[in-house]
Amino acid sequence: MEEIKLLIGDFLKNAGLVGLKYLLDASDAEEEIDYGITEDKQGLWLERQFVVNADWTDMYFKAFVKRYGELTNYQVILDKIGDILEKAGQPEWDKKACKEDLKFINEKMLSNSYQSGFANMKDQIENPDVYELLKSHKLKENMEKEELCARLRQLTIFLQQPLCKETFSMKSIIYNYINRFWDGKSFLLRANASKNMKSVFDVDFSESFRKYATADHKKAKDMCIDCDGKIDAKEKVSIAFMKDQADDLTRKRSAFWNCKVDAYLCPACAFVYSLAPLGFTLAGRTFVFVNMNQNIDLLLQANSPDGKMAVDLKRKEKDRYSSWIAGTINLLLQEKDRELGNIQVIARGMGESDRYTFDVISKDILKLLNDKSIRNDLEQLGRYPYVKTGREYWNVHETVILNLLRYHNQYEVIGKLLKMALEGEGFLFKASFVYDVQLRSSLARKKDKTMNTGGEVMNRYAVRERGYELRNALLGANGTSDDACIRGTIYQLLNALSVGNVEHFMEVIMRVYCSTRLQVPDAFIEFLKDRDTFTEYGYAFLLGLQGSHYEKKEEKVNG
Repeated sequence: MEEIKLLIGDFLKNAGLVGLKYLLDASDAEEEIDYGITEDKQGLWLERQFVVNADWTDMYFKAFVKRYGELTNYQVILDKIGDILEKAGQPEWDKKACKEDLKFINEKMLSNSYQSGFANMKDQIENPDVYELLKSHKLKENMEKEELCARLRQLTIFLQQPLCKETFSMKSIIYNYINRFWDGKSFLLRANASKNMKSVFDVDFSESFRKYATADHKKAKDMCIDCDGKIDAKEKVSIAFMKDQADDLTRKRSAFWNCKVDAYLCPACAFVYSLAPLGFTLAGRTFVFVNMNQNIDLLLQANSPDGKMAVDLKRKEKDRYSSWIAGTINLLLQEKDRELGNIQVIARGMGESDRYTFDVISKDILKLLNDKSIRNDLEQLGRYPYVKTGREYWNVHETVILNLLRYHNQYEVIGKLLKMALEGEGFLFKASFVYDVQLRSSLARKKDKTMNTGGEVMNRYAVRERGYELRNALLGANGTSDDACIRGTIYQLLNALSVGNVEHFMEVIMRVYCSTRLQVPDAFIEFLKDRDTFTEYGYAFLLGLQGSHYEKKEEKVNG
């Protein structure tokens, strides 16, 4: 058996390989006969004769419809029709209530992309007159109930034809998903907008892939920029069709040595790259991909659309990439962390102007997040992650996760929560958990062989107890349990702490302690050592002053 090997490479190539595996699994191809994973776990292999005989275009379209079909306007149209017909069966039904839904159905069904799709398939489907009627007489809420329902039922039957489903779904998929990754070629070349999608894709990708598998390349002079395979002049595919990977190579040659462009792909790699949108996972309105280059098994596992990762990370429209990445980290920690190296997470928004963003989850971050205490803190924050700030909702959990990931400290988060705690309940609990994450992660990063991490943690929490002690003394002196009498002091301390003003912080502290019988804690001498120590001790003290005990309680608020 002669094989064609497609090996892991850059993140887009890897996303394409994940997409290829999905495509093959969704087809009639037989694993270990037509395709499989290479012995060294560094890629996929395809049986050469299978490549020559396979209908790659049909497999491509079916895979994309299976993956993204439920997210298209086609599915929304069917859902809205079903909703209207269900309500129409009720005794009291106001047709005016369906006005907006009918408007949506008319607009989407009669869009330019749907009309061009219909024009290419009308001779291959049944009852094309249903669509022709829609073009001449739109659906309106002032129609007779019987007529409107009859039209909607006819439209449902028309749309449920396999070719209609594939064509209309792909029109949405092409212009909302695929073109976020590649453009200017095949059905995304402007000159091909009105042409049959399958025909142009077959010419540009599938047929060239099949021919490449049978061609003799002994005399070929050029090489694929990805796999180093030999290619002749007619087989070269410019990598510029992939967005943000290269400029127009026919116009901008100055980036290449002697202006000789060599950034070309072989037809096999070009086909794999065209599958990149199938390898990404859609998280809300962001495409995300976990790039793990250790081996193909880990790569497929991390990005499986049917595995635990995808099931646990089903997103709502309002959720953001940062929420997804926080969940991704939690899931990765459930895997065999000994096998994990640095993990690259790539994201791309659905907007026209969005670009790729990259985050690296390093080994030390994974080790840090695997700390029992830190994981417990994050779990508590994850139970009720949101707090309301004005009209907006702030996800504290995801902010803390991203700060850890990007080596940022948590003090801005803690300070914001402590100020919010002066006005409402619940925020102090969150601030306490965030502080613990900051403290333990900071000590873990600067830990040396002589450091007693547990003792250092207790030192900070002893300062928090001194803050709590001062709180009780001040409230007792005022004969109240309402901390309104000390809020001004807390604001001054928070402001001094946020800008690192040790002198003003200590000035306020000394003045407050002078009004009580308590002694200024000896630990405050540590403030003078360095700013990090001042910040760590300062926030610990303020947590206590605002009412936080050492024994943290589980989050009770609904955020």
